[in-house]
Amino acid sequence: MWRELAPIGRDSGSRGYRRYAWTGADLECRDWFRAQAEARGLAYESDRNGNQWAWLGDPGAGDAVVIGSHLDSVPDGGAFDGPLGVVSSFAALDELRRRGVEFTRPVAITNFGDEEGARFGLACVGSRLTAGQLGVAQAHALRDGDGVPLPRAMEAAGYDPDAIGPDPERLARIGAFVELHVEQGRALDLTGDPVGIASSIWPHGRWRFDFHGEANHAGTTRLADRRDPMLTYAETVLAARREAALAGALATFGKIAVEPNGVNAIPSLVRGWLDSRAADQATLDTLVTAIEAAAHEHAERAGIDLRVVRESFTPVVEFAHGLRDEVGRILGGKLPVLGTGAGHDAGILSGSIPTAMLFVRNPTGVSHSPAEFAAEDDCVAGVLALADVLEGLACT
Repeated sequence: MWRELAPIGRDSGSRGYRRYAWTGADLECRDWFRAQAEARGLAYESDRNGNQWAWLGDPGAGDAVVIGSHLDSVPDGGAFDGPLGVVSSFAALDELRRRGVEFTRPVAITNFGDEEGARFGLACVGSRLTAGQLGVAQAHALRDGDGVPLPRAMEAAGYDPDAIGPDPERLARIGAFVELHVEQGRALDLTGDPVGIASSIWPHGRWRFDFHGEANHAGTTRLADRRDPMLTYAETVLAARREAALAGALATFGKIAVEPNGVNAIPSLVRGWLDSRAADQATLDTLVTAIEAAAHEHAERAGIDLRVVRESFTPVVEFAHGLRDEVGRILGGKLPVLGTGAGHDAGILSGSIPTAMLFVRNPTGVSHSPAEFAAEDDCVAGVLALADVLEGLACT
C-alpha cells in the first residue's frame, strides 16, 4: 500500500507532496482509497462533503467504530501526515481478519477531504462541513490562490457542490472515531515509546494581517519618503516570535502575499497569515492580543494602515475521557498520554461523537516537511496498536 501511494503528488524537485484538495493528485489518492476498499470487499461510498468511507458491516446499524485520517497534504509536505493513518487503518483491518476475530459492531475506514486546508486556506473542510461547523455559504465563498471558488473545484472533480452541508444522520451512526497519526513533535522520541495516546488538542487559529502602504519605485524613492508595509510586517513577525517565547506558546507567520510583488517595487500591500497555538485559551488570547498590539504600534509609527481578520479558530479539544481511558486500558495502560498543538479531524468531530487519537513516534520531530519520518518498526507498532483498539471496541 505504501509503495503504491508514495508516488502520488510527489514533487520531483522538493521531494515533498502537493496533494491539494480537488486537484489531480487528490483525485488519484481518492482512486487509491476506493481501490483499497474494493480489494477487501468493503462497501465504498463518498458522502455529500466528499469524505470517503469503506464499510465492513451494515452502515445503517449504528454504533459504528470508525478509523482513518486524510490523504491531502500541505505544500511540499511529508509522506506520513495523514496517509499513515489511512494506510494503517487498512492494515489494521487486514490484521484482524488474519486473527479471525468476529465483529459485533460495524466498522468503517475513512479519508476526510481537505484536512490540511492548503488550497482554500481553511483546515478540515470535510469534517467541519459534516459536523456543521462550516456553513454552506461560507464554504461556497472559499477561494484558492488563483481565485477558483470551492464549488467550481468540486464540480471539476466530479462532485456536487450544492449537496454539501451538515450530516447529522451519518454522525449519529458512529459510536467512536479513532485516528492514528504520526506525531508532530518529539515527545515520544524523548520517552522512547513507539506509540502514544492523545489527551487534547491545543486551541489554535489563523489570523490574516493586511498591511497597506504605498507602492513606489525602489530605485528612486528616498528611505525617509517610503510607506513600506514590508518593514512593518517584518517587525510584526519578530514581535510574534518574542511574544510567543514569553507566553510559552507558538506563533508563526508562514504565508505571505505581496502586491505588486516586483523586485524593484516598494509594496502597496503585504498580507501575512499568523498561525498561533497555546496550551489553554487564556494564554492564546493574551498572545494574539499582544501580537496585534505590536503590529498596530509599528504600523501607526510607519504610516501603514493595518487590518486584522480572524479567519478560523478551534477551541481546546479534550478527547472523550471515557474512550481515551478505554483505549489506554485495551493497550495495557502503559502508553504515554500527550497533548498536541496540531489540529485534526478527530478534534473537529469531538464535539459530535466520541473521538480518540494514537500517535506514532517521529524521531525527527519534523512535520509538514519532506523530513517527516517514522521508522517501519514503529509504523508496525502503530498498526498493531490500532488493530488491538479496533478489536477491543468492535469485537466485544
